[in-house]
Amino acid sequence: MLHSEEACIEAYSSLMADNFYSPKHGTIFQLIGSLYEREIRPTYVELLKEGHSLGVFTNPRDLEEIKYIAEHYIDDENIKYWIRRVKDKTRLRKYESFLRKSYQVLIDNPEIEVEQTLMEAEEELTNLTALEIDDKIDTPEEMAQLGYDEVERRFIRYKEIQELHKGVLPLDGLPTGFDNLNHITLGYKPGDLIILGAQTGHGKTAFALHTAKEIAVNNQRNVLYLNTEMSRQQIALRWGSILSAVEHDRIRSGSINETELSIILEGYSRLRQSGFYSYPCPNLTPEKTISVARKFRAQKNIDLMIIDYIGRMDKMDPKLQEWQILEQIVKTQKMLAQNLGIAVMCLVQLNPDGTLQGAKRMKNECDLMLKLAPISKEELDESEDLKKYVEPNYYIAIEKNRDGRSGIRIPIKFDLQKQTMKDAERIR
Repeated sequence: MLHSEEACIEAYSSLMADNFYSPKHGTIFQLIGSLYEREIRPTYVELLKEGHSLGVFTNPRDLEEIKYIAEHYIDDENIKYWIRRVKDKTRLRKYESFLRKSYQVLIDNPEIEVEQTLMEAEEELTNLTALEIDDKIDTPEEMAQLGYDEVERRFIRYKEIQELHKGVLPLDGLPTGFDNLNHITLGYKPGDLIILGAQTGHGKTAFALHTAKEIAVNNQRNVLYLNTEMSRQQIALRWGSILSAVEHDRIRSGSINETELSIILEGYSRLRQSGFYSYPCPNLTPEKTISVARKFRAQKNIDLMIIDYIGRMDKMDPKLQEWQILEQIVKTQKMLAQNLGIAVMCLVQLNPDGTLQGAKRMKNECDLMLKLAPISKEELDESEDLKKYVEPNYYIAIEKNRDGRSGIRIPIKFDLQKQTMKDAERIR
């Protein structure tokens, strides 16, 4: 951890201080983790400074041991092996403690009831062998209490909706950037995997940045944006248009007046104060998304990660077919969302006929599947419902919604030149 950021990410995400036999080593681990959380590179010198400021490592022998640790490090590719070794040693110590405690129980209670003793021992031993450290089995009492707490919370919230919010549902998660989508989904929630599909050139990136604007700029929450296609300059120019409503082509060419320049600069001032973190990564892999997400969750406490888009991610195994690759990528992101307690949005490309490119079974893995598509001229002319709106030109179709209604199409207005999106307004 003192020599490699990858080692920091893996160990920080996988271990705890009590995994170490020596309390001193547990303290060293905590200090390194504290430095890493504050984005201070954990080096030998920084560790000593941190220890000195907290009044630890006062013994010269402690300093010698830290120096020895710093000088004897392992290669990055072996870090997972050593993390597993540390965890295994932890379990063996617990097993030894279990044996000692069981032996003492038998010594202290020679007339103990055999069946009950064996059942209790079996349960404790199962926790050491069959279950991972992070696994949790709910007892009947815990499940009943959880249900009671959830129903009570929702009952109180419903009363608040009626009394304080005038019947408007407050969000359970992050705002989507569209009022109608907020009402149906109640926001993007921790652990959610959201898939947004669109054909080439039909607004995938604009949707992603519109989402980021609502969450990171308007609501000051932290968002990590992984882009596999555009350069840093291209992303920055997109933001100029989104935040100023000045046509993107004019910003790119520089054909703007001084008033527009002032508006654009004001937009960048808002971006400067936001929680938007951009990571252009043309060689993105599923493994790298895990590493990067863990880092930004630890250091920036991100609430949402957006991957734009998964069709350009490097293949994990060239022998697999495309649908198998995409399915595995999506499964990885779902697990990542649940483990880190964040929402993850994956952008995917649709076929010309509007079907999902690659794995249709990706739909099974996600919590919310959205499709973005233009409204045809024929439908605009013939649909009586669309005539109730002011200039709608795109739909957000809710293909799947694990927590609510699906099969719904929400009309929106997408200004391609200004890269802006909003709910289509109803004619009053």
